[in-house]
Amino acid sequence: MLLATMFCYLFFYTGRQTFGFAIPGIQEELGISKTTLGWASAALLWSYAVGQSINGNLGDKFGGRRLMSLGAVLSCGLNWVTSFGQSFLSLTIPWAANGYAQSMGWAPGSRVLSNWWPHAERGKVYGAYVFAAGMASVLAFATSTLILEFDLGWRWIFRVPVLLMLVGGITYYAVVRDRPEDLDFPPLPDEPRPDETHLQQQTTIGLSTETAWQRYRYVLSNPQFLIACVAIGFQSMARYGLLIWVPVHFLGEDWKNSDTKWMSLALPIGMALGAIASGWLSDRVFHSNRSRVISLFLFLAAICSLGMYLLPKEHVLGIPLLLLTGFFAYGPQSAFWALCPDLLGRDRAGTGTGVMNSFAYAFAGLGEPLIGWIIESRGETAIVFGAVAIACLFGSIIAPLIRR
Repeated sequence: MLLATMFCYLFFYTGRQTFGFAIPGIQEELGISKTTLGWASAALLWSYAVGQSINGNLGDKFGGRRLMSLGAVLSCGLNWVTSFGQSFLSLTIPWAANGYAQSMGWAPGSRVLSNWWPHAERGKVYGAYVFAAGMASVLAFATSTLILEFDLGWRWIFRVPVLLMLVGGITYYAVVRDRPEDLDFPPLPDEPRPDETHLQQQTTIGLSTETAWQRYRYVLSNPQFLIACVAIGFQSMARYGLLIWVPVHFLGEDWKNSDTKWMSLALPIGMALGAIASGWLSDRVFHSNRSRVISLFLFLAAICSLGMYLLPKEHVLGIPLLLLTGFFAYGPQSAFWALCPDLLGRDRAGTGTGVMNSFAYAFAGLGEPLIGWIIESRGETAIVFGAVAIACLFGSIIAPLIRR
């Protein structure tokens, strides 16, 4: 189940993290500014945020298998529609709809994993899941760069990579089952809840009979969970600042003949390695204390990002430092997602993951047009690293306030 979920999500980012590679081509052909294209990117992120708040709960109710598979198929089709855009609106409307389709993946998949793995192993399981997401970024960056290398044009960035996602979605539906009971295995034993009040409630009300509103109310009334949501908001602002604008930085003005475009690949490689490392650290070294891992990684990400801002683009240290920036900026993701079942219980993992991801992408959406505007105002793309450093620093300060 873990490998199948990783396999499916390995292709999801080909449907939403390729936009940065298309920006120079869109600007040249359609004459749309970076600030305006930042709003198009924000439209997807906010649509994704709304979808997460809905589809996480639906994953708790109906199971993650159907939603994740459906999301992959719909996202593939909507990327193709986006590729035919001729104006800001004809690009943004299908791209925003694609954000909702993409939101059918992460939280429902997280719910499937929470059904199959107990608390003590959840850090490394979510680390593996986030590692697959990080490798999805590598795949999205590599396929987009290859399309530009072969001079196919920006529209094919939305057409070719997403075919892999279609294969992943169909495979996931054929292989995965939502719960151990679906394959005649015994279910995992019940886990103690973070508060005794809920333990008493659980004895009288079965969790399977909880309504959607009851799940939302419990999730949104948990103060520790809400602190974690704000922390991941700043982490995601940094993450998408890197994912969308770092390709723009390394492609440069002469994007068709750029000598540095492959350097951006170091970012998602570092992200993938950071995800699996932090998941292992949170379980084995920090004994499931997720907040310490989150705070440490984000603080180191702020330092590395500041270093990237100070380095010239072609500097020999640029690739290893960019890899470390991705490693520390993305690494806390596995610890964040493990917090959802840790703080809320396995039966609300989908709802919690969806709500947390809503916060993450709401913050990320705010950052996109802001960074686009700063780049145009300052006339330098390297400023993205300064903005990322500030966001990471805020996240590292908030994270220690999370207590299980």
